[in-house]
Amino acid sequence: MKKILLPALVLAAAGCCLLPSVGPDYKSPDMSGLPAYAMPDAGYPTTNRTEVGEWKPAEGDDDIRTLVTTNDISCWWCRFDDDVLTNLVASAVSSNLTFRMAQQRLQASAWMLFGSYAAFMPKATFGASGTMGHHERYTSSQYGTWLSTGSKRNYSDIFRAGFDASWEIDIFGGSRRATEAAWSEMAASYWSLEDAWVTLTAEVGREYIQLRTTQQRIAVARTNLVLQTETYDILKSRFDSGIGDELAVNQSKYVVDQTLATIPPLLAEEERLLNAIAVLTGDIPGARHEELKNCPDRDWLLAPEKIAEIPLDMIRARPDVRAAERKLAAQTAKVGVAKSLWFPKLYINGYLGVESVKLHKFLGKGDFYGSIGPAISWPIFQGGSIYANVKAEESRMDEAFLAYESSIQEAYREVRNAYAEYTQQYHRYQALQGAVKAAQDAVTISNDLYKNGLRDFTAVIDAQRSLLALEEALVISRGQITVNLIALYKALGGG
Repeated sequence: MKKILLPALVLAAAGCCLLPSVGPDYKSPDMSGLPAYAMPDAGYPTTNRTEVGEWKPAEGDDDIRTLVTTNDISCWWCRFDDDVLTNLVASAVSSNLTFRMAQQRLQASAWMLFGSYAAFMPKATFGASGTMGHHERYTSSQYGTWLSTGSKRNYSDIFRAGFDASWEIDIFGGSRRATEAAWSEMAASYWSLEDAWVTLTAEVGREYIQLRTTQQRIAVARTNLVLQTETYDILKSRFDSGIGDELAVNQSKYVVDQTLATIPPLLAEEERLLNAIAVLTGDIPGARHEELKNCPDRDWLLAPEKIAEIPLDMIRARPDVRAAERKLAAQTAKVGVAKSLWFPKLYINGYLGVESVKLHKFLGKGDFYGSIGPAISWPIFQGGSIYANVKAEESRMDEAFLAYESSIQEAYREVRNAYAEYTQQYHRYQALQGAVKAAQDAVTISNDLYKNGLRDFTAVIDAQRSLLALEEALVISRGQITVNLIALYKALGGG
């Protein structure tokens, strides 16, 4: 009977493990209420415009529906063909401290998952104890002292050492749900790491383009400063010769000083961006100055992206959305963990050890003994704590579902906003190109008119100031187009 009791007990326990786990089974949320496509209504930039200023498709645009969804945006920075930017991104993903912290969070989640499997394994502890004692009968004397009766002393020495083992049989799936939650939490950490990657690459790209834009603004200001200074020197020389106009000299002087005053804030902004890039790449501020100080003579303007539609599946594939979905799965499993506490727990307990009433026999030929048998634990009354914990976990599950829905809504918002900002900035850039050309012509004409005495110097000043403002606006707009395109790539989960 004893020979078949233990195998039968083990087989019964194994059969119990095949029972369904308590708690809700996770299913991907139904997003049928959301539109199948995110379709920006901002239109897309073209290269042609009508005489009245309204944009029309360039030749062939009606047939070209190049989708961002079909382009490889996992390495969007490669499309700019800029080795410096590529190297900065590589340095950031290998050395950025925030990104490395996200990697450690993933590592911690992996170890937590590993630890969750311990619930399925037997647990054993080693213990040893020893007690020594004796007692003897005493009686009270007439002098108030205790005297031995002379009876034989009784000794109660005992020494024990052995292993306690316990194995919980996961009948109702509490441990399985805990492992399921650990798997989902590790997956959430992985997608959070992917989201950190997307965010980091976008930040590096944005700061880099803003740095180059600032450096180009400095160059524009200095170029205009040279031209304005030359004009001032000519006027000052003529005035000193007695043939010039003092008012024109003073007007030219304040234009020069006004332009000069725009440069220091731009230099401070350049320093801020250089330091920001250094921190993003895991370097000490100042470490990237030599590499980035000189701006190449180029722009980072790509051909306009045209987006016909963005499938919902692409939105749901964003790392932050996937992380939110995995957090929902983990919280769903935790409801099952909480509900499993309502049910009894079955254990197989065992002990194997040695004991003796004599220390020398214990170390030599002590008495070996062992025991094994089932045990059950059932929390019959816990004052409502288990019920409260279940309801709390269900509320957290509902919160996780709302967070998942919110992440999708936020993704839609970011995509549509980024696309609208990108396209409208491109329209602005096209308009500014024409404005700069007209301003350059105005400067030339006003100078000729002033030299011929047909206009006063105020017309020249106004033309020069307008040209400087428009050239700076053009540089800013060109850089902002690229920044907005990077934001669009980020919104689509590129990186």
